[in-house]
Amino acid sequence: MKFITIALLGWMVHFTQASAQGLYICKNARITLFSSAPIEDIKASTSTGASVYNASTGELAFSLSISSFQFEKALMQEHFNSDYMESDKFPKATFKGKIQEQVDISKDGTYAIMVTGDLTVHGVTQKRSVPGTISVKNGVISMSSEFMVKCADHHITIPSIVFHNIAENIKMNVSATYLSNNNNTKTK
Repeated sequence: MKFITIALLGWMVHFTQASAQGLYICKNARITLFSSAPIEDIKASTSTGASVYNASTGELAFSLSISSFQFEKALMQEHFNSDYMESDKFPKATFKGKIQEQVDISKDGTYAIMVTGDLTVHGVTQKRSVPGTISVKNGVISMSSEFMVKCADHHITIPSIVFHNIAENIKMNVSATYLSNNNNTKTK
């Protein structure tokens, strides 16, 4: 996990000229996936996503280990990692983008945003525009988003024998609360 956080920080520093004062870090982003199909609903979650937000530029990056998703049934988790996501070959998913709106993080409030960037899943990168929300309360920054990922867009093959068990579109929910990079404490 430390490697993912360091890699994200390196990416942000490399692509921005802003000082570190505008950087916010989340090491425990919660990400859930949900597949509703006629025979069975599939749900999994992880709380090990890493994210860096540059409030000065609006740049946003996420990374997570695919194998960190936890399922209710061990067999589902095994098939997810070995048969569909091939997590040994494609161990992580990433998003690198930019928030399109200017958000004044010095003021409490809830702000609707659109983030445009590159989503890489299963080794395939797709341009995406993802809606979300930034909330600022007493200086603490939180972000959330709900969006769909189409399996075919990322070359994730669903065998016809289990087609009724797994949906073609997977609902993703992401939530993250950020710490200031200045002192690694919540900004208040």
